[in-house]
Amino acid sequence: MQNLKQSISLKAILSKRQITTLFQPILDIEKETVLGYEALSRGPENSSFFSPVELFAQAEKDACLSELELLCREKAIENFVAQGLPGKLFINVSPSALLEAAHPKGETLQLLAKHGLATSRVVIEITEREPLAQSDLLFEAIKHYRDLGLHIAIDDFGSGYSGLKQWSELKPDIVKIDRYFIDHCDKSVVKKEFLRSILELAKITNTRVIAEGIERTQELTLLKNLGVELAQGFLLERPVLSPCQSFDECIAAQKLVDMPRNTKDDSPFIGNLLLSQQSIFVTTNCGVAKKYFEQDKLLQSLVVLNQDNRPVGILHRDQLAEIFSSTYGAALHSKRSVDEVMDHQPLVVDRLTALDSVSQKITDSDFDIRRYIIVTQEGQYVGVVAIRDILKHITDEKIKNAQHANPLTMLPGNVAINDNIERRLNARQDFELAYIDLNHFKQFNDLYGYASGDMVIKLLAEICRQVCNQKDCFIGHIGGDDFMLVCPSDLGEALCRKIISEFETAVRAYFTPEHVAAGGYWATNREGEKKFVPLLTLSIGLVNPDIEHCENSHQVAALATDAKKEAKRFVTSHLFICKRRRPTMAIVRLPVAK
Repeated sequence: MQNLKQSISLKAILSKRQITTLFQPILDIEKETVLGYEALSRGPENSSFFSPVELFAQAEKDACLSELELLCREKAIENFVAQGLPGKLFINVSPSALLEAAHPKGETLQLLAKHGLATSRVVIEITEREPLAQSDLLFEAIKHYRDLGLHIAIDDFGSGYSGLKQWSELKPDIVKIDRYFIDHCDKSVVKKEFLRSILELAKITNTRVIAEGIERTQELTLLKNLGVELAQGFLLERPVLSPCQSFDECIAAQKLVDMPRNTKDDSPFIGNLLLSQQSIFVTTNCGVAKKYFEQDKLLQSLVVLNQDNRPVGILHRDQLAEIFSSTYGAALHSKRSVDEVMDHQPLVVDRLTALDSVSQKITDSDFDIRRYIIVTQEGQYVGVVAIRDILKHITDEKIKNAQHANPLTMLPGNVAINDNIERRLNARQDFELAYIDLNHFKQFNDLYGYASGDMVIKLLAEICRQVCNQKDCFIGHIGGDDFMLVCPSDLGEALCRKIISEFETAVRAYFTPEHVAAGGYWATNREGEKKFVPLLTLSIGLVNPDIEHCENSHQVAALATDAKKEAKRFVTSHLFICKRRRPTMAIVRLPVAK
């Protein structure tokens, strides 16, 4: 009865033309333009046929695949033209449908003519997931499309039966690499080598390559470094009814970093660990949810959304398995809404939430390490992050920072300082940078000894830690007696003045009472001259860099270095707040430790 019901429902969908077209942009990340859009068809939202897998599987069973594909094709062309979308339209075509005897000839050309879309703007995507029993007929059909002026692409390359053979014989204009080889490619040597081989073959055959299924910035960075020019995936934009129509609009909508500047493999934001995860609606019944878990053995959770695409809960595989395990479990629960069994209090965070903040929430709430965190953007569901991945990333980050930490103060060193500044630049976060330097430190070291000098440096480090012990503040130790403070805008002045005040009070304990009373001491300089040296003071240069014009951490550090030089003109401790926000040099280096 269930199969019959679905068959009738599919026929109703076809007769009522209840197909919705979503579009996902394909970006040229080299030229920073939109190459085009892949059209993705969906059935009615509150039915199992909203899933394209179920929709097309049922059509194949009912021998109406050709009819469904033609309806999807017409809807795609109609909506693409109606929205005035730029670039090319990518349409998925199943070889099975092309080979059906009933498949009408010339229908695509008529549709394009009807809606005024040039054939040169259409790409036919041939899926590579099926064995080609009648390859000669398929090649003939492809030749027909190419003769009409349409472009040909192989979809999901590397996932199926005859990839290299299809590439060799079809001679496609475009090859789309299957997302299996994209997923965490930055962590797999095998996948990296596969991608390199594909790109080399593409150059030889003059074929363009699209990396699809990109979900993490680390993947995008690696792909760019390998030479991939065309990209598609949830990281750039999810399939939607009305997609962004320009490269800049797409990047801004996803709150991504400036991609040409994105050279780092790590980031403190949870959105960069994002994974695509199947979602269902709160009206979905447990029986349908159970099918999703059966179809994907690796799927551990289903995010539950309301009609506004906002997460309201999460359904775990083990929860559902438990209620179906009893004798009458299926009979009692199949028709009930998942709302009755789901977790109503999942951890939901915005994609720009700092990983440290998320980690704190995990430990405070004692979450099961096997679970997932739901990630949103402006309240809309965008994916999930595994708690294990968050904890692993934080651990790896701490290990890396420890490797570069200053051995005297254990504060992060130059590498971590640069990373922190770059992250804020990439995330378009307005911030301030303070360069903190000790005055008269060499003379103090010469008179009181290096042990006392080390103690003073540790004192300054501890004062900086305590004063800046608040959200989103960062203290780094360049080396010697130089420190860097990075903090949100409007906090820098108050923090720096407090550091000066507390240091001047505490450092007196490291001088003799006589020197404190005199405000300094006499010492011989390098020329053999006696000179009065004041007590230790601080010079701090504070800048608020223009994030639109500073391209890297070195330019920001140069601004702070110039400000610190101005502060050192004063005899007493001084905070110099620099009004200049833009760099004057293309590239400079972080100040070298004394």
